[in-house]
Amino acid sequence: MLNRRNFLIKTIISLLYLSTAGFARSSDRSLIQNKKNYYSLSDSPNFNKSTKRFQHPAGNLYDKSFGDLFDFFTDYFRRADDEWESIGFPVRKSSSNELKSFHENAVWVGHASIMINHSNLTILTDPQFSDYASPFSFMGPRRITPVPFAISDLPPLDVVIISHNHYDHLDEYSVRQISKYQPKVKFLVPLGLKKLLVEWGAKNVIELDWWQSFKINGATFQPTPVQHWSKRSAFDRNKTLWAGWMTQWEDFSFYFAGDTGYSDDFKEVSKRLGSPDLAAIPIGAYEPRKFMRSSHINPEEAVTVFKDLGAKYAIAIHWGTFKLTLEKMNEPPHRLDQALETAGVSGSRFKVLQHGEFWPEVFANS
Repeated sequence: MLNRRNFLIKTIISLLYLSTAGFARSSDRSLIQNKKNYYSLSDSPNFNKSTKRFQHPAGNLYDKSFGDLFDFFTDYFRRADDEWESIGFPVRKSSSNELKSFHENAVWVGHASIMINHSNLTILTDPQFSDYASPFSFMGPRRITPVPFAISDLPPLDVVIISHNHYDHLDEYSVRQISKYQPKVKFLVPLGLKKLLVEWGAKNVIELDWWQSFKINGATFQPTPVQHWSKRSAFDRNKTLWAGWMTQWEDFSFYFAGDTGYSDDFKEVSKRLGSPDLAAIPIGAYEPRKFMRSSHINPEEAVTVFKDLGAKYAIAIHWGTFKLTLEKMNEPPHRLDQALETAGVSGSRFKVLQHGEFWPEVFANS
């Protein structure tokens, strides 16, 4: 248990980290390109011209006071011991040779990183290969479970999808390394993030607003609304957009929820774009519930999202990689199992994979 001095120091550091972290510039985004036309970010229907920030239709629900943040970090550093923070979770390691034959398959890399291949198109979501989900290389939320393979071992990627700019989803090291090893890869990002990725070395970055579409090699990509927020420094809250993503081929579709609180957005996605064959749905980082409800779903809500989408299959993400909140790290999968049973949904449809585990059957059965 932390003594008072260490507790005070770590609390102050954490509050400073949350409020002033982010030396990477991510504001002052001026223009995006949509086919042949250029327009300012303020032209987006999701941009509030009064506050000069993006906003979910339900409003800015994640508006925490200094007191709220202090209470959260007080609870975080006084949390009960969790053995999983020390030992991590099992990892299925893959060699570069094995990854070269990655075809008609899906693998959970860890946290919100999913890699899929369908119809000769390989997609990676929210790559996070760093030891810390933080602007610092030595502090912040630490990786508990190691990555199953190195960036240099990745198969040829066609598309990298980014959901938003939080450090556990948009990692500078990962973007730089992927751009170094695979300079031709396309990055698809929500509005406002292109300039930052270009600064990090990405050569081909496409920005899109919610519901805009972009086609790559026979697949259509569309960012969709989710109830969340963006922030990478003390001055750029909600100045860039956040999103879920739908990818559709003629014979298959994949939905990536990114980070989200529960809303009716998933019903709208299904209504507009149809039900996905495979969805990546977060199940962790949800306690304390009052603090996290507006931006992170819990396992029970994840099952509701699965049903709202009408998804055929789903992979549980956003758990077991970084210690971000107060629930024990092994709790989300157990609660998901219970929620699936209560809802009458088979666990073979909504899978909890090991880090690095493959799931080719989802393509064979779709």
